[in-house]
Amino acid sequence: MAVAVTTKDTALPAERYNEDVVRAFVIATVFWGLAAFAVGVFIAFQLTFPVLNLGLEWTSFGRLRPLHTSAAIFAFGGNALLGTSFYVVQRTCRATLWGGRPLAWFIFWGYQFFIVMAAVGYLEGVTKSREYAEPEWFNDIWLTIVWVAYLGVFLGTVLKRREPHIYVANWFYLAFIVTIAVLHIVNNLTVPVSVFGAKSYSLFSGVQDALIQWWYGHNAVGFFLTAGFLGMMYYFIPKQADRPIYSYRLSVVHFWALIFLYIWAGPHHLHYTALPDWAQTLGMVFSVMLWMPSWGGMINGLMTLSGAWDKLRTDPGLRFSVTAVAFYGMSTFEGPMMSIKQVNGLSHYTNWTIGHVHSGALGWVAFITFGALYYLVPALWHRRGLYSTRLASYHYWIATLGILFYIVSMWVAGIMQGLMWRAYDQYGFLQYSFAEVVARMHPFYLMRALGGVLFLLGAVIMAYNLWRTARGELSADLPARVGLATQPAE
Repeated sequence: MAVAVTTKDTALPAERYNEDVVRAFVIATVFWGLAAFAVGVFIAFQLTFPVLNLGLEWTSFGRLRPLHTSAAIFAFGGNALLGTSFYVVQRTCRATLWGGRPLAWFIFWGYQFFIVMAAVGYLEGVTKSREYAEPEWFNDIWLTIVWVAYLGVFLGTVLKRREPHIYVANWFYLAFIVTIAVLHIVNNLTVPVSVFGAKSYSLFSGVQDALIQWWYGHNAVGFFLTAGFLGMMYYFIPKQADRPIYSYRLSVVHFWALIFLYIWAGPHHLHYTALPDWAQTLGMVFSVMLWMPSWGGMINGLMTLSGAWDKLRTDPGLRFSVTAVAFYGMSTFEGPMMSIKQVNGLSHYTNWTIGHVHSGALGWVAFITFGALYYLVPALWHRRGLYSTRLASYHYWIATLGILFYIVSMWVAGIMQGLMWRAYDQYGFLQYSFAEVVARMHPFYLMRALGGVLFLLGAVIMAYNLWRTARGELSADLPARVGLATQPAE
């Protein structure tokens, strides 16, 4: 593999790149992000005040929870990944998207159609009965078609590149695309009841079905929410800091170690179940081993700012990106720790897991996406800079405070919950009933909901700021980024 040590791409003339579809993905990312965060806030209040379930099946927590999860991961995160990957691959390969504009637009609209169909299915209660409540079988087939087209465009662009080196961000994006395709196909091997019905049955059953589900579920985290967003990190942080990656060699080691180890870690979700003990131990061991390459990537991202830490005072987008890397480091320490059987015996099925998931989803995935959006919108719309860096700073501090409210409340609630569940009285009976445990968590549920409100408020501020930026309006608080309006975006 050839080695490139910088993200400098001496771009082609701006009109040669397909920027229109990337702009569309950016708009979709912001739109679906607001939708996902809003639904998340509402269901957080539903858990705090159950009367908000309203007695309607379509607005019940059971249907809105998978809607929120899929909107956050596949709608918000997916559009961010597709859009940034198309942006990055063109500039680091110095080539336009393979397949031309019609194929790129098919991927965009095809993916949006998948999202809408999945959302309708969730609200109607038509899903496969899995942890992630996957969409109907016909929507799975449609997504497979769109995903194969996506792989063709990305890989075709890499193959026709003018740059001899393949920059490491593209390796992470490609691993994400290929592995998610494999996970999606295997996890959704089902037999429909009828051609015209939505009902289908999995080819697997029992513990085999559980293992397949968590092989899919954990590696969706590993490749959709980690590898893909690491591709984002390896491009945008060097760009924002105007520095080369601290160690390109470390980034290659990070890539191969992560790709090899992550695929084995899924069984740690099935501790103390019917899964064979050797498989549970295998998942735990590989999860603990993941800590090392993950922190290698974190160190690589943070050390890229060597000599450029002062930019954190003036570039809110870079501040988001660097904070995201810090959350990535925290989450990739907490995850392996929670995979250890003795810790898992306390944490599993509790709100500690919810706090862990959201420290990664909000702190890592959302923040690295926000950093990329603050870079992309001025570049794609050829503006000299953001409408307001002050509003971006407000967004940063409000969202960070919201995350802290969320994860601290869930950590405390989860540990308390686990300890109360395992408490026995002097006669050997459970000391606390289920209702008593739920009542004790009410203040922490309220604190979690308020944290969600703050995070949503920050996203609304960002959307307003980006909208004003795209319109070409500049605030007096922003120093001009000289030349960006006349040069092709890098």
